[in-house]
Amino acid sequence: MKLGANSVLFGGYDMATAFRCIQWAGYDGIEISAIAGMSAHLVLERWQVCAPEIKQLAADHGLQLLAMEQPSQDPAIMESAMQAAVAIGIPIINCGPGGKSGDAASLQQAIDSLGRLADRAAHYGVTLCVKAHVGAAVHNTPTTLQVLAAITSPAFGLDMDPSHIYRAGENPVEALRQVVSRVKHVHIRDCRGRQAGPGKPEEQANGRGEIDLLGYLRVLQESGYTGPVDLEVIGAKEYPLERCCTIAAETRGHMQACLQALGAR
Repeated sequence: MKLGANSVLFGGYDMATAFRCIQWAGYDGIEISAIAGMSAHLVLERWQVCAPEIKQLAADHGLQLLAMEQPSQDPAIMESAMQAAVAIGIPIINCGPGGKSGDAASLQQAIDSLGRLADRAAHYGVTLCVKAHVGAAVHNTPTTLQVLAAITSPAFGLDMDPSHIYRAGENPVEALRQVVSRVKHVHIRDCRGRQAGPGKPEEQANGRGEIDLLGYLRVLQESGYTGPVDLEVIGAKEYPLERCCTIAAETRGHMQACLQALGAR
């Protein structure tokens, strides 16, 4: 498994700061945030300008470019994201499912949209991943399984986030067992409580919440998963840099300890 952090944790700072701090925390790689409003890291409207800087920063800091998070399914935005991914050398694009929970028509619309985007991903030679998200059309394991049954393209996979599954009222470890064969990316973070939001940024740090993340990583290890496991913490844009660094370092230490306990490192 490759341990990384999403640069959105450092959304209040420039890319150079994000790369430097993620390297200092000991991560193997980085997930680049292309989330408008949460960061100004990979700005897709001018990705041609951002691309050389990202490649240089990755080389300078010895970080693998593990993934990109770009939540929109808008075809034009996603086309830019895929072009940027190819130019930069980013293998995975993570997006959101959209729609609303409990609406069969909304779920079908999400399936149709994601299927078309998976075809474009195959064209570009990248992998498109989607995760269950609280309040969205795909929000739990049953709806996730419907999507996976409908979209069989090898360019499509699941981005598994234990915090969203936990907040859907499920056991993330048991949920992961049902879908692990289709997991191509993991957004990892902890969570306290089953409310709609993931909590304060520091409560999203691994080990601060209620999720059995050791058990979660055990399922990934036993399944032979070797892909990215990227910390995704939102809400820290106004945090001082020291707090962001603490969250990154604390989580990396927790993941390293878990993997060592599992004999994976």
